[in-house]
Amino acid sequence: MGEHAERLARGEWYLDDPELQEQRRRCRRLLDDFNSAGADEDDERHRALTAMLGHLGADVEVVPRFQCTYGAHVRLDDGAFVNANAFFMDDAAITVGAHARLGPGAQLMTALHPIDDHARRREGWERALPISIGENCWLGASVTVGAGVSIGRNTVVGAGSLVLRDLPDHVLATGSPARIIRTLPPEDGAR
Repeated sequence: MGEHAERLARGEWYLDDPELQEQRRRCRRLLDDFNSAGADEDDERHRALTAMLGHLGADVEVVPRFQCTYGAHVRLDDGAFVNANAFFMDDAAITVGAHARLGPGAQLMTALHPIDDHARRREGWERALPISIGENCWLGASVTVGAGVSIGRNTVVGAGSLVLRDLPDHVLATGSPARIIRTLPPEDGAR
């Protein structure tokens, strides 16, 4: 593994290089296979996801068109559902918990660029922070989740929201930026 791939893996500032470009091309080839599979070609889509993603749990459903950056940093746990036109910028780890449901157009964005250091931003430096979506969460249509954010178990995020800070378990949040609207009742037992 080259210097910048190692820096990316450690969550440090890194520059794009040929090794990272090839990793993204590999992912795009698998995305081409996934997104171009016919309506009845479930086995082809499953093969592409299995080859692309870091972890694919049982009974996961991903609706085309799906896009991600590397694929290898994505973990979809059992029963997760990702609706059409989702984009996972998985420069860092993205974990989607069991039975979580992501609405159409969901965007999970791990990458960051320098804010105050204009020269480094111009040179292309970036780093990434992981995103975690808890078990049985529901993200409405077109929710965007920023780098380094964790969303707790059984939390619901309203459509069109921008989540830039962690959300705890059992809350309803909405808005841009997302704010907690109310607490949700605890789960009586897993069904």
